[in-house]
Amino acid sequence: MSTVVFPTDPEEIQARINAIDPQAYARTRNFLTGAVTRLSPYLSRGVINLADLKDRILSDYPFRKAEKLIQELAWREYYQRVWQARGTAIFSDLKQLQSDVAHQQVPIALSEAATQIEAIDQAINDLYTTGYMHNHCRMYCAMLACNIAHAHWSAPASWMYYHLLDGDLASNSLSWQWVAGSFSSKKYIANQDNINTYTGSKQVYSYLAVDYVRLQHLPTPDVLKSSAPFLLKTILPPSEDPLVVENAPLFVYNSYQIDPQWHAQEKGNRVLLLERDHFERFPVSSLVLNFIIELARKQVPDIRIFCGSFDELTSRKGFTDIYYKEHPLSTHYRGRKEERSWMFPEISGYYPSFFSYWKKCERYL
Repeated sequence: MSTVVFPTDPEEIQARINAIDPQAYARTRNFLTGAVTRLSPYLSRGVINLADLKDRILSDYPFRKAEKLIQELAWREYYQRVWQARGTAIFSDLKQLQSDVAHQQVPIALSEAATQIEAIDQAINDLYTTGYMHNHCRMYCAMLACNIAHAHWSAPASWMYYHLLDGDLASNSLSWQWVAGSFSSKKYIANQDNINTYTGSKQVYSYLAVDYVRLQHLPTPDVLKSSAPFLLKTILPPSEDPLVVENAPLFVYNSYQIDPQWHAQEKGNRVLLLERDHFERFPVSSLVLNFIIELARKQVPDIRIFCGSFDELTSRKGFTDIYYKEHPLSTHYRGRKEERSWMFPEISGYYPSFFSYWKKCERYL
């Protein structure tokens, strides 16, 4: 079982930032035992912003030593810019239709951690326990679901998002599309040797133990043929009274915006808004929801939890100004909109590939 845990105390998160080693990251990031940062849940939830993290890294290391880590962080910002530019289009095939699709469901072997690929099954069981999966294993799961079992990416992507503490709708949806070939020039595949190399497994006999020429034309293995729809849901907790300070501003946080520095010195009402409509469309597990709530309580003093719509929240009397941050999920909010912090605020709009975006970003490094 994985021993990966994600603390919610500010001091422990800061210790994780202090432990970043960009050179070790560059050498080992693709291995399950590699020196990855374990910061993704805090980046996804807005506790750490990418701009501050980039500046922190570059204050300690020259760019030539930190380049790979900065580039990988830029992938996260790139996906956010795609979402910002294309909106809900990211939840369908973005560049071209996924080819060779047999069904729109989740392979049962995937959801039951019974794919018969030992490293993948272990990674899925660890995901259920910890809410974390190494990025390389996410690619293996997506490859298995989309390119071996021939599922459309959407349902299995929702299954994975449901369980991820760092679940980010843009990164998750577009990464699955990248593997499935609907947001990339070709599909991603990996054979058993590749999986053994990066996971440390020693499995020899499996349906993936073939060369890449054969793997591209592999018939769907029997173990991956059964599928089921994605039907999980989120149970939200009772709401708390959002009004703490009469005749003071309301600062609206959500599951992607838990910034402890945001208006931190100002008097006001701080509310973590959990909208029913959002979680009906994009459900998360109780493990994920509890993590979000605990993180908010540890990071933002006196924050209240409100489960309902933005209009239901803001119809309450006693607030003066309403503040929120720009985000594709907050386009229906009303009040004083403030910009998110960006690593590369100069670069916005839609770029069809990450590397066309990265070339622009490099000018500012």
